[in-house]
Amino acid sequence: MAAPYETAQPERNSIDAMPGLVALDFGANWCGYCRAAEPAIEQALADYPSARHIKVEDGPGRKLGRSFRIKLWPTVVVLKDGQEVARVTRPDSADEVRMALAQAGAA
Repeated sequence: MAAPYETAQPERNSIDAMPGLVALDFGANWCGYCRAAEPAIEQALADYPSARHIKVEDGPGRKLGRSFRIKLWPTVVVLKDGQEVARVTRPDSADEVRMALAQAGAA
């Protein structure tokens, strides 16, 4: 695994205030789907060096995941200037993630 999902939870208001392109990657370090999707997510984000990639460990009692209504892992929520513009759940390919990033107008 390239980088683990962070157990420290950022506050929703700090996420909403982030400028530019942000990819919130919700999952869990023990999640098989998350481990399987990681190469595709990393590959897609490599094409968007200006995007901030924030891996957030989700689970019961995790407020940030609940605030984004995360149901399945991994779910990548794409934000532009604090506003959700796209999301992809359990991506099978880097192209699925790239399409979500493209919806944010990223180049």
